[in-house]
Amino acid sequence: MPNLTAHRYGKAHVRVLKVLRDQDTHRIKDIEAAAFLQGDFASSYTSADNTNVIPTDTIKNTINVLAKQHLADEIERFALILGSHFLRYPQVREAHIEISERDWRRLEIEREPHPHSFVNGGDSKMFTRAVCTRESQTVQSGIRDLLILKSTGSGFENYPKDEFTTLPETADRVLATAFSGTWTFDKMPVNFRDTNAAILSAMLKIFAQNYSPSAQTTLFQMGEAALAACSEISRIDLAMPNKHCLLIDLSPFGLENKNEVFVPTDEPHGQIDATVAR
Repeated sequence: MPNLTAHRYGKAHVRVLKVLRDQDTHRIKDIEAAAFLQGDFASSYTSADNTNVIPTDTIKNTINVLAKQHLADEIERFALILGSHFLRYPQVREAHIEISERDWRRLEIEREPHPHSFVNGGDSKMFTRAVCTRESQTVQSGIRDLLILKSTGSGFENYPKDEFTTLPETADRVLATAFSGTWTFDKMPVNFRDTNAAILSAMLKIFAQNYSPSAQTTLFQMGEAALAACSEISRIDLAMPNKHCLLIDLSPFGLENKNEVFVPTDEPHGQIDATVAR
């Protein structure tokens, strides 16, 4: 007899753009939210019984209305408000909320920030995850797909070689990645937005300033810096897909290529992951 061993449902990819107005100066919150519910919903799967099922359209409407009432600078606070709201239903045991945020930066016109015009900051997104029960709340925050590159200060040497090895050793290479990091809060900070900025700044300082003998070393050092920058986080999960920049052989044209001209590649890429915890 088959058993339903796990289930959850909800609404994903709910887009909301909110203009936060301080008189003539505006700020933009452009989010994509998902809310998933776990609890007493098994009968809807096994018995065609919808009496406990909160429509996903209602979940979407809830996100929109609560965004009007509560969405401000910290997406973490909004995620906790959403999660707590869905616990009003007795059949909900856990609410899982995930919110990502597009980066809109104020345009500068003649070196002056414009009060209500913005430019997109790229493909990277800050995000948060909140899991809310009646007994506890947990929060993670992070960043996805942050494109960073250093044109020197990186190498890769002293690795094992066999008959399939063609990669030459180097003490000077381009290091490029679409970096992602997720940090877990043990305690709630006074201000999530400022705390996230301090964590990211500490990691990027390591990436820029420390010589990188490998992506693995750099990833661990970035994780160390994140933990040092914020006492409220207990661990950080990091991912560094190594976007290889391959030196182009110009010798057939009588030219020497001294780490000047490369072909950037997205695939295949090296995938370096790590978790650093206290």
